[in-house]
Amino acid sequence: MADSKREIERKYELPERPDTDEPPALPDLTGVGNVAAVRARGVQELDAVYYDTPALRLYTDALTLRRRTGGDDAGWHLKFPVATGIRDEIRAPLSDTLPPELAGLVRSRVRDAELIPVVRLRTSREVSLLLDGRGAPLAEVAVDTVRARRLPGTGHRRADTAWTEVEVELADDADPAVLDAVEKKLREAGLRPAAAPSKFARALAAGGRTAEGRPAAGRADGTPHAPATAGDHVLAYLRTQFTAIVAQDPAVRRDLPDSVHQLRVATRRLRSTFRTHRKVLDRTVTDPVGAELKWLAAELGVDRDHEVLSERLAGLVDGVPGTLLLGPVRARLRIWTAGGRTGSRARTVAVLDSERYLTLLATLDALLAAPPLRPAAAKAPEKVLPARIGRAYDRLAERVDGALAMEPGEGRDLALHDARKAAKRARYAAEAAVPALGKPAKRFARRIKAVQTVLGDHQDSVVAREVLRDLAVGAHAAGESAFTWGLLYGQEESRAEQRERELPQVWEAASDPALRARLGARPHG
Repeated sequence: MADSKREIERKYELPERPDTDEPPALPDLTGVGNVAAVRARGVQELDAVYYDTPALRLYTDALTLRRRTGGDDAGWHLKFPVATGIRDEIRAPLSDTLPPELAGLVRSRVRDAELIPVVRLRTSREVSLLLDGRGAPLAEVAVDTVRARRLPGTGHRRADTAWTEVEVELADDADPAVLDAVEKKLREAGLRPAAAPSKFARALAAGGRTAEGRPAAGRADGTPHAPATAGDHVLAYLRTQFTAIVAQDPAVRRDLPDSVHQLRVATRRLRSTFRTHRKVLDRTVTDPVGAELKWLAAELGVDRDHEVLSERLAGLVDGVPGTLLLGPVRARLRIWTAGGRTGSRARTVAVLDSERYLTLLATLDALLAAPPLRPAAAKAPEKVLPARIGRAYDRLAERVDGALAMEPGEGRDLALHDARKAAKRARYAAEAAVPALGKPAKRFARRIKAVQTVLGDHQDSVVAREVLRDLAVGAHAAGESAFTWGLLYGQEESRAEQRERELPQVWEAASDPALRARLGARPHG
């Protein structure tokens, strides 16, 4: 079973001492910040082999995967970047082969590529603990004497290198201010922050180029260029969404907050952009991919929709005075939530493990590497993007106006739900154009988002009422009072009516002709 640890550390390079082979001694850190004592823990001998694909896909995304022996935490370690100097480390027990739980976490990046040994690091680590006045650990300081070897298999020459560095890692629950105090002392002693973000990166650099993956779109020398054409802007937006899918995949597997939602949103944005920009990208190529994205979004929706609905219903129950909570309301809701959560989460992970999903990732990767551009892609963005936003707006306007003209009821609910989907498409079209069209596109996207929010809350209320009715029926059948469920049903019904009353005003702001004129979109009608 893998476990997770948040790693907060800083790395330093020791000043060179050409007159001796002995590494320089660290300054005494006693009295630095809250450090009351420094306790030596001896020397550990560590032997780690780092794995990656031949194209270094993990390294390219700042992930590291290693199998290490020696020390207190021998085993497999997979590290995800969180922020500068902060990583989440997922650990699994030592074994000869990569544990399945870690293999799943790198699958969106590795896909069908082989994981091979890339670097071997042998480290002699001298460890000291920094303790506060109560003897509680504040940080661990390690002086690492490293011997690194770049292994064959990635097309680079074998290279050996050696160096000494210092790591200062924050102890669990300790105040990060201790790192600042220690850094000041180390800098005074001549140490400087390490140039490489990790030992692995430094070892790779010793072998020449650090990656053989596909270069980013740019100049002939590989330097990225700013988007210039309509096609450049559309592809930049698509690549951002694809990157989000790849990054959110392991977050979903780790059950991190909001990860399913973020993965689903990126999937929808990709599909919406393919549909909006059929003048830029050949739809005979993108339509089949869009169909697969629709499948993925629907599968992810099982887990996400249940998560959203559970939170909504829990909030409703929490808002009911105790005197009106008749019967085992909370217990019945917990059972409903747990039952749906278990099944939906298992289904989501199964989707991410499926060949169909991996094929979709590979297809998207290939499409973005060699995009099926149409002639409009070569035009200036202001000649192409406003018209596509305008078309998405026209579709939204027809649906909103049609829904508002209907009498309240099931038919209007369905029409408002269709309008919500059209609002998403118009918003995504505007968001993709913000780098090219600037503030008018950003303002338009913000106003369309307001429309989407009202429509989304209305649809959530429709779905919540269906579940509340089912819960009431179940309670009645079990001989329990259904009063509270009926009360909550009425609250949701009132909430939906309020959203319908708000919609005309929000829609009027979004449909401002002056704003669309500044955007460059044609007048509606």
